[in-house]
Amino acid sequence: MEREITDEKLQKYFEITEEALQRLEVAVHEKSLLRAVAKDFLTMAKSYFNDARYYYQKGDYVTAFAALNYAHGFIDAGVRLGVFKGEDDRLFAFG
Repeated sequence: MEREITDEKLQKYFEITEEALQRLEVAVHEKSLLRAVAKDFLTMAKSYFNDARYYYQKGDYVTAFAALNYAHGFIDAGVRLGVFKGEDDRLFAFG
C-alpha cells in the first residue's frame, strides 16, 4: 500500500488533468440554462488545477494532490451531468 505522494504520482495526475482540460468540450448550447453551470465547473476545474501547480511549486505535495483531485472532480462531474463532452475513459471517469 502506498502511503506517500511522490513527485512521479503528482506528475502523472498533472498530465492527466491538463490533457482532460485541453480536450473536454462544453456540450450545452450557449442559450441553455446549463451553460452557466458548464462555465462555473470549468472555472473551478482550472482554478483548482492552478492551485495544484502553486502548491506543487511550494513543495506542498499533499495540498497539490488534493487540489488536483478537486480539479478532476469538477471535470468528471461536468461529464456526468452532461455539460461537458468527454469520450476518453482514460481522462474522464464517465466518458
